Amino acid sequence: MIPSILKLDSGGLPVGWIRWQTAATLYARKRVSWEAGAERFRIFGGLNAGSGERSHIEIGSIIAVSDRTRKFATGAPLLTNRTLFQRDHNLCLYCGQQFSPSVLTRDHVIPASRGGENVWINCVTACERCNHRKANRTPEEAGMKLLAVPYTPNLAEYLILSNRRILADQMEFLLNFSGKKPRNRAA
Repeated sequence: MIPSILKLDSGGLPVGWIRWQTAATLYARKRVSWEAGAERFRIFGGLNAGSGERSHIEIGSIIAVSDRTRKFATGAPLLTNRTLFQRDHNLCLYCGQQFSPSVLTRDHVIPASRGGENVWINCVTACERCNHRKANRTPEEAGMKLLAVPYTPNLAEYLILSNRRILADQMEFLLNFSGKKPRNRAA
């Protein structure tokens, strides 16, 4: 199974994840400006009537495309429970315990019923017990301390959070834009 392909704009900024079929179409339409990364995938087509050979196209794991797509160019990335829980490493930001995503909840630091917005900087991961205990109060009112400050991930961080099967070359590329440096591995 071929993983998602990381699409960049022609200037080299991450845009989003695309399926290999979309990437193959971009290659066929000569819309790929350049490639990065070491991984390549060979996609086979039908037999060529003239030569009898099977056609194929090779696609890279990271491609820069000459189009006007600028996903998330303005505004914050989409907030979902999955990406929120991944941002917070499946930790309840009140008790500090790690949980399975199936028992985690989205907590609004300033409760929605009191005007708190459903945005990255007002949402944290909470276990059911802590969310119930906090109820319709701020952390201060409930006597509960947040263990980390909620933040809005940049696009590269969001792309890391939103894909479960990232190749090593794609991760290394995205980490250069995320503000987080890759760890040096022992030789």
